[in-house]
Amino acid sequence: RLETISNAIPDGFRPRSSRTSKTIVVPRRLVPDKQVDHAITAFGKAVIEHPDWKLRIFGDGPLTGRMRRLVEELGLHDSVEIMGPTRHMTDEWAKAAFTVLPSETEGFGLVLVEAFAAGVPAVAYDVPTGPAEIIRHGVDGLLVEAADTEALAAAMARLMADEALLHRMGAAALEGATRFSAARINKTWERLFAELYATRRDPARLTARADRAGHRKAVTAGGGFQPSAPASKISPSAGGQRAREDELLAGDASLVRSAGQLAYVRDDLPAARAYEENLRLAADALEAADIPYVLLRDRDDSPHRRLAVDAALQADVRAALARAYPGQAVYAELLGPVTDAPGAVLAERLGGVGEVRGLRVCRPYLTSGRTLRYGPAFGCDIEFWPYDELLGGYTAPRRPAALGPTLRTVVPNAVTRVRDRAYPTLEDFNEPLVTDLDFPVDAVYTWVDDADPEWQERLNARRAELGLPPKPQAEVAGDASVRFRNRDELRYSLRSLAMYAPWIRTIYLVTDGQRPSWLKAEHPGLKIVDHRALWDDPAALPVFNSHAIESRLHHIEDLSEHFLYLNDDFFLGRPVAPNRFFRSNGNSRFFWSPTAIPAGEATPTDEGYFAAAKNNRRLLKDRFGVTVTHGFLHAPYPLRRSVLSRITEEFAEPLARTSRSALRDWRDVSLVSSLHHHYGYLTGTAEPGGIRCGYVDTGRYEQQHLLTRLLANRAKDVFCLGEGAESEVPETEQAQVMRAFLEAYFPVKGPYERSSGVSE
Repeated sequence: RLETISNAIPDGFRPRSSRTSKTIVVPRRLVPDKQVDHAITAFGKAVIEHPDWKLRIFGDGPLTGRMRRLVEELGLHDSVEIMGPTRHMTDEWAKAAFTVLPSETEGFGLVLVEAFAAGVPAVAYDVPTGPAEIIRHGVDGLLVEAADTEALAAAMARLMADEALLHRMGAAALEGATRFSAARINKTWERLFAELYATRRDPARLTARADRAGHRKAVTAGGGFQPSAPASKISPSAGGQRAREDELLAGDASLVRSAGQLAYVRDDLPAARAYEENLRLAADALEAADIPYVLLRDRDDSPHRRLAVDAALQADVRAALARAYPGQAVYAELLGPVTDAPGAVLAERLGGVGEVRGLRVCRPYLTSGRTLRYGPAFGCDIEFWPYDELLGGYTAPRRPAALGPTLRTVVPNAVTRVRDRAYPTLEDFNEPLVTDLDFPVDAVYTWVDDADPEWQERLNARRAELGLPPKPQAEVAGDASVRFRNRDELRYSLRSLAMYAPWIRTIYLVTDGQRPSWLKAEHPGLKIVDHRALWDDPAALPVFNSHAIESRLHHIEDLSEHFLYLNDDFFLGRPVAPNRFFRSNGNSRFFWSPTAIPAGEATPTDEGYFAAAKNNRRLLKDRFGVTVTHGFLHAPYPLRRSVLSRITEEFAEPLARTSRSALRDWRDVSLVSSLHHHYGYLTGTAEPGGIRCGYVDTGRYEQQHLLTRLLANRAKDVFCLGEGAESEVPETEQAQVMRAFLEAYFPVKGPYERSSGVSE
């Protein structure tokens, strides 16, 4: 059972506002997620037409200095006052005309209820929780699209300009505050407790509770990870739309409710196909109504599609979508609405929607496990481009296309293909751009199955040759068994490439004569490379040192000049484009780590990673006369084959020694994870890039909740599931938790897996 009960506003006398002060009051902590800078910026735009208005900010925090500087930079020192905290906020509400809530996120928004209790209406960002539960758009306040300061400024200016509207909304706010009175909220709690108490011994309830507990333990191994549905940035459906959704839900067994809206259940849809499905939905509706449109192109090569339509045809577009998808769970998110609250509307209900800057068309999909949803973020935008006579063209309503913010026409004169379908576009969009990547990109993995008896025999024989015990020992630097442990991560890492990087040409899997039993080795996009194909000297084999194996990757036959190197515990977390890793001029990118390389020369007692980093530092200091200080993130490594060859020629002796080192050695250098990037930076073939990267140590209980956060937010471009040498989580439990998490994050089977999908 899930029930939502709001916070209550304390009883007691509260002075009422007359709303005549022409003062906007914002009580907020000055911290990043409260986004008070948005309120200042928006006020700066609105006050131009209303110079007698003031903005008063109550609160302090680490951004106080920055907010004061912003006020000065915008020339608002005469109209914006940063007052600091106050213990008399009820008195300040009595002096307010309205308030603004520009937060990035809100749990509830009690400050809005306090404002309403004084008869003060509000303007707020429509974030997923909080404001929309309190503000009735157009009744006691205005909701605008999150993070849109232009829309925020327009809403503020609307209340500043219309005194009658301000007073009408203020009166409605005072009435609306009664919904949150202590008496009403207390009765709700009492009713809930009474109902729960009455059913506490009900056999059906006890059975269901036991079943849930058993299921939870089965999928989480009893740890801190909890399977979670993805978070949504769209407010749940309500009112008439919710009622209509219930009708559709009752009549279609393929529909379920997720994140407050309907979704179709599918377990076979990779991300790229979800984007294409929604592009097709939008295009089909426009073409059926003979509405001309242009498929735009973006400079960042994003898979998100945008269609440009003459703004004069906006009503026709809304009608076309309503005709095309009656009785279907197809939504249109309102982009930049002028009068309506932000949110997603069923396509069939678009006839009642007012002016917007665009519509994001989406048919939501959800996997049967409920952990992967393709929502509006995967939708196709239909943008309404108004004609500007002064510019002699159509102007971007939200953000520019690859050719800039203005188009000469939105009537197509060319076609372009997306997968197997042609779409109308402009000739200029078909021209090669300076930012285009016109070269192939491959991916390389190194992989080992530590449970293979033959591999264990080879390892122990090699160790015996070196006078070491016949079993990896944790005290041997860099040679702990954790380095060889296989938990089937490769299956899910490959799924992540198929899901989020369909532009990869060929995947090379480098192994010591091994292959996973579930792997579809005959797949044309996959090649298995044996160690013997990489070494000229058979005496160097067998080798169990990742530094050594990595030093030979550029010898892979037919490998592209540009490629990504991934460990099997690297995963793509969301769609990424190749220009995240390479520039169109051929340069590779790298991602600095905040972790500094310890001072001093490498010693036998150093951890393997740091020993190799120190050795790299010494080589670079001797060659370039500079000292490197930091390493790189645990993320896919963008590499160039020619640069690797140059490095092995220039530093022939240390690289040759590393390639002959059968086990990790403190004298190794790390070629692909470090030396390549530093060398490329110093020779002009590599440059810093940016990537959202996550890291979870699966051997620590305190980090397991980070898996839940990764799954719910899906906000990282890449992430790594690592394990330190000293683990507190038993190996079996780690494997169960990781399997549960990875199956939840990547539930769509990849093209590189056999039909059974089960390891032998």
